[in-house]
Amino acid sequence: MIFLYAFLFGGLVCLLAQLCMDIFKLLPAQLVVLFVVLGSVLEAFQLYDKIIAFAGAGALMPIASFGHSLTHAAVEGAMNTDYLGLFTGIFDLTSTGIAAAIFFSFLIALVCKPRG
Repeated sequence: MIFLYAFLFGGLVCLLAQLCMDIFKLLPAQLVVLFVVLGSVLEAFQLYDKIIAFAGAGALMPIASFGHSLTHAAVEGAMNTDYLGLFTGIFDLTSTGIAAAIFFSFLIALVCKPRG
């Protein structure tokens, strides 16, 4: 059943993104910002962990999960240290994903001809 919930939640996120693009004429970059902020807001109200428990990977794969990770790491860093932990906690949790994105983007740029 968890696979069905993951599929439905992921599809709902895609549906919302497509509707925002069609109705409100939002650009993909604006949608990324919107979903990252939405994930942060849901984490601030401690709702995103409940969504993850319900939808599993369907909630972990969309870009909203990145906002959840940033906010979760910042709050955890602030609780473990001081206010400086707001900034350092973000890098503890998300540095691996950011580094992987940069590394693989570089590899793809070597293999393919980037337009620019």
